[in-house]
Amino acid sequence: MPDQVALVIGPTGATGGPIAAALGRRPGWRVYGMSRTAPSGEAPFTHVVADLTDPASCRRALAAIEPVTHAFFAARAPFREGGVEDVEGNVAMLAATLDALALRSDALEHVHLLQGTKWYGMHLGPYSTPSREDDPRHLPPNFYYDQQDLLSARAAGARWNWSASRPSYICDFAPHRPRNLITVLGAYASVCRELHVPLDFPGSAAGYSVLSELSDANCLAEAIIHVATHEAGKNAAFNVTNGDSFRWCRVWPLLAQWFGIPCGVPRRIKLAKWMADKGPVWDRIVGRHGLEPRSLESLASWEFADFVFEKEWDLLTDNGRLRRAGFNACVDTIAMIRDQLNRYRDAKLLPR
Repeated sequence: MPDQVALVIGPTGATGGPIAAALGRRPGWRVYGMSRTAPSGEAPFTHVVADLTDPASCRRALAAIEPVTHAFFAARAPFREGGVEDVEGNVAMLAATLDALALRSDALEHVHLLQGTKWYGMHLGPYSTPSREDDPRHLPPNFYYDQQDLLSARAAGARWNWSASRPSYICDFAPHRPRNLITVLGAYASVCRELHVPLDFPGSAAGYSVLSELSDANCLAEAIIHVATHEAGKNAAFNVTNGDSFRWCRVWPLLAQWFGIPCGVPRRIKLAKWMADKGPVWDRIVGRHGLEPRSLESLASWEFADFVFEKEWDLLTDNGRLRRAGFNACVDTIAMIRDQLNRYRDAKLLPR
């Protein structure tokens, strides 16, 4: 029998996948991934079929496996980029999972909840930075608040404890996830190079100079597992970013250099509009460089890009609580961007 049994809810997503992979590399863990659709190809977990919108489906799924010791909730209801997300739907999915876990809870030790910096209202306008986990909440709705209130209330009357993580934009080599800043940057730069135009920053001059931060998916996964398995992680939320910060005005000239094109200037444009007709341009790039035959839209979400580049205020969190809890790993963000771009190039998804 394994020492620990992990259940990752949302195991093929931006965070669930790296969590499952990181757990799978650890001896003494058996890892299950629960979602409606099975992953394509090999996966570092045993898949459990369940519809999170159907409580009975969740109960049947968990009744068929060993009692879970650690659950990692990384699922999310469908949403439109940048707007208020579905409070009722997100809370209902978490409640269905907790109800199913409660039926076999004797072994349960910890439940981790993935959140994000929207907790601080980063999507609404300027906010207090560097943000700390106990900063006041903004005027709701915000489904993170309702989910955490539910989770902490359930844990208060149980033997298990909880934690939550609040990353910034999550970056990874994830070929089937277009909502990824790395492919946005790479695809946009590739199109600019193909059209022989400078690499303009698709935002305002103010947005070009504010402080920002990112979260490497693998470092985030390791941080989540750390707080879920250590005493210092009990019943608390943790900001989890790379540990450094940057300004786009420092990164943008490097990006232009990596793609061999002139660096442009800030221009307040919406990429969802300006890239809408660039499919034929991308097809030329694919053919010339022998890339995988993928559409531009399947590689990069321009709505997500607009959400990122529209910010004219600092995006910065305080990671001190995570460090005091004993997790001290950090990532060089600029090196991460270049390394992940190169992984996409090696995979023939972006041109060299």
